[in-house]
Amino acid sequence: MASHFEIELEKLKNVIVKIGKLAEIQVSGSVNALLSEPVAEGKEVKKTENKIDKLDVKIDEICQSIFALQQPVASDLRFIMSAMQISNEIERIGDLAISIIKKAKNIKDKHDLIVKFNITDIARQVEVITIKTNECFLTRNENTIGEIFILNNTIKNESDDAIHNIINEMKSNSKTVVSGTNLVIVLKHLERISEHCTNIAEYVYFMINAKIIKHEKFGDKKSDN
Repeated sequence: MASHFEIELEKLKNVIVKIGKLAEIQVSGSVNALLSEPVAEGKEVKKTENKIDKLDVKIDEICQSIFALQQPVASDLRFIMSAMQISNEIERIGDLAISIIKKAKNIKDKHDLIVKFNITDIARQVEVITIKTNECFLTRNENTIGEIFILNNTIKNESDDAIHNIINEMKSNSKTVVSGTNLVIVLKHLERISEHCTNIAEYVYFMINAKIIKHEKFGDKKSDN
């Protein structure tokens, strides 16, 4: 029979999985809002945001309860510490997704800009990295962590190139200034979502190996092994 401590740890894991899936839904919704016709923010989007916020609080409460009533060993302590950080990263991902939905409404003639600067590929890659991030928490697979780091670098490079090209477009065509500015903000939000996903992957690596590592050094670490 599982102990109270084991039950609390399992509960913590399940809540992290749940909040991660909700953030995944928010990111998917923000990408759809960007790539399709403008949509109203709607009750469902707000409802999901509220669920994320409540689960973020619940995670803190579970962790505080465990610390107060138990004496976790090193591996469990790493999991609890990482869970608190992961929850914060996920909550920020949800907030950024909401901001993208709001900004997408203000991008006129956005489809022309999206096609011209290959925004669809960047947005879809952000969807993928969000899914992989939830996967890596569940599986603790270091190969998936490595894929997240590589994908994050690709998203950043492609986003930076798109932003550079959009700025040049705004310089040569004043009619694109408003839409271009909003699109640049959206791209920066997408970049930040990718970075938050990468931060989560770093916490998962810490859970597995008891080592703090930045994604830039992950390839070197793999080579050493």
